[in-house]
Amino acid sequence: MAKKVAVLLGEGFEDSELKVPFDRLKAEGLEVDIIGREAGEELRGKRGKVTINATRSIADARPQDYDALVIPGGYSPDKLRADERFVRFVKEFDATKKPLAAVCHGPQLLITAGLVKGRTLTAWSTIQEDLRQIGARVKDEPVVKDGSWITSRKPDDLSQFSDALISALRS
Repeated sequence: MAKKVAVLLGEGFEDSELKVPFDRLKAEGLEVDIIGREAGEELRGKRGKVTINATRSIADARPQDYDALVIPGGYSPDKLRADERFVRFVKEFDATKKPLAAVCHGPQLLITAGLVKGRTLTAWSTIQEDLRQIGARVKDEPVVKDGSWITSRKPDDLSQFSDALISALRS
C-alpha cells in the first residue's frame, strides 16, 4: 500500500490523537506528511508527550498529492482554522472524495470550511453541540462514517478510528 497521508497539525494537538494513527499508518508502510505553517516547524502536543517537526509547509501542500487526510484534535484545529490556507486545503481535499479522518476537536476545521451541514459525524462532546447547531447529524459513537469521512470522539476511540482509516485506504 504505497499511499501518502496528510496530517494537518498545529501547536497544542492532543498527543495520542497524532501518535496512535501516525504509528498505525507508518506500520502499514504509508508515507505521512505532517503539514504545518512552515516546514521544519517544531510542534508540541498539549500534554508534552509528543513533539514532531512539520515535514511540509501548508504553502507547499497540494490536496491532490494525498490519498487521505487526518485532522487530530486538541487545540490544533482551532488554531489552524484561523489560517485560511488550512481551511482551503480541507475544502479542496474534501472535493477529492478520498478518506478524510477527524477526531475530537478536528471537526472544528470542517465547520470553518463550511462542510458539515447535512453530514453525519461525531466529535468531542462539546463540539457535538456546535455541529448540531450548524445542521449536522451527530452520533455519539466511537467511529462514524459518512461517505469518505471518518470521525471519532476522543482518545479512547483511537484504535477503532485507526482501523477505519486503514480499511478506507485499502479499499
